[in-house]
Amino acid sequence: MRSTPALVRSRHPVNLAMYDDADRGARIADRVTRFLGSWTFLVIQTAIVIGWIAGNVILLFHFDPFPFILLNLAFSTQAAYAAPLILLAGNRAAQRDRLTLEHAAEKADVEEKQNERLLHGNTEILKRVERLEETILELEKSIKAAVERLDGGGPS
Repeated sequence: MRSTPALVRSRHPVNLAMYDDADRGARIADRVTRFLGSWTFLVIQTAIVIGWIAGNVILLFHFDPFPFILLNLAFSTQAAYAAPLILLAGNRAAQRDRLTLEHAAEKADVEEKQNERLLHGNTEILKRVERLEETILELEKSIKAAVERLDGGGPS
């Protein structure tokens, strides 16, 4: 058994499996797709595209004139790399969800068994209370009968 710091041991088992024990490629894919899906990426990409088009139209530099074939090539290359990374991250998310559901189901099974034991224990307690109540009622009747015999048999 490997020793782990207290901080790691307190984390959810699914997080341990999906993040702490993940290989380098999976971690890189997660980081890249997290960045590709961020506002930071959208703002940076928009600024680059605006700068690229404006620079080529105003002729500050003229390496990619209209219809911006190099820009289209850059977008195609970006999409060619982004699509598999996004799919990989989606597969990992589906795997994480499945592991989370399995973990939750295991915990629910344990809790259900505990609830069944508690319910059985409560049922046994209720049966004992009912028997005690019956015994008390019988004793009460016996005591009343004895008191009535004593009252009825003595001087009035």
